[in-house]
Amino acid sequence: QVDLVESGGGSVPAGGSLRLSCVLSDLTYGPNVCVAWFRQTPEKSREGVANIAPNGHTNFADSVKGRFTISRDNAKNTVYLQMDNLKPEDTAMYVCASRPYGCISTRIAVFDFDYWGQGTQVTVSS
Repeated sequence: QVDLVESGGGSVPAGGSLRLSCVLSDLTYGPNVCVAWFRQTPEKSREGVANIAPNGHTNFADSVKGRFTISRDNAKNTVYLQMDNLKPEDTAMYVCASRPYGCISTRIAVFDFDYWGQGTQVTVSS
């Protein structure tokens, strides 16, 4: 069983920044997991935002390329999502997820991930 706990959400004006954290309690796979961030609003289905492979390779949704960065600190079992130049359309519940071993190519799809956190809310005002 892998538990994921997100933090770092909040309310910021457009153009602001936030850094989200996802702490993994992984007794089985250690750092050898693919971790992704998704976001969801009541109006939209869950959208893949970014993922990071065990070797550090990253993928991003087109909507956040150039503004978001994903990184990992294996010593702390933590994955970060740095979000800069935030826009009102980035407002959502952000959820992290993991799957054992590698990421599935460039895909960031809900059905690829086995373990999920509860999420942290990000609100961007115009």
